[in-house]
This record gives sequence, C-alpha cells and structure tokens, in this order.
Amino acid sequence: MANTPQSKKRARQNERRFAVNKARRSRIRTFLRKVEEAIASGDQDAAVNALRAAQPELMRGVSKGLVHKNTAARKMSRLSSRVKAIA
Repeated sequence: MANTPQSKKRARQNERRFAVNKARRSRIRTFLRKVEEAIASGDQDAAVNALRAAQPELMRGVSKGLVHKNTAARKMSRLSSRVKAIA
C-alpha cells in the first residue's frame, strides 16, 4: 500500500490513467470488431467504411501510447488486404 503522499498521489493518477486507457482500448477493439463483422458478412462497402472509421481510431491509440506503431500498421495492413480480397 502507498505510504508517502507522493506514492498516494501516483496511485490515484494510475487509477485514472488505467480507466482512460481501458476505455480507449475498448473503443479501438469495437471499431476493429466492426471491420471483422463486415468482412465476415461479405459486404465490401460496409467493410471499406468500417475500415476507414477504424484507421484514425487505431492511430489515435498509437499517438496516446496505447498501441505500438508497428502493431497498428500490421493490423491495418492485414485488415485492408482482407477487405480487398472480398471483391
């Protein structure tokens, strides 16, 4: 347990950051799941639109330090190739 005032403050800050990061991570996963569902349904228009909506969300996670840049690039690359394959 935190004893010093500084460590108590850090514990409070960590709780807040954890809540914010958890919400962001969940939001990113939701956008990626929408792309996956559109791909599974075979609807290319919906998949393209979902991918366009997911990309800035994923990149926002990169800029916030939630996702590594290469991880985001890999996810976008794999999803976009799967969307192209629908046609």
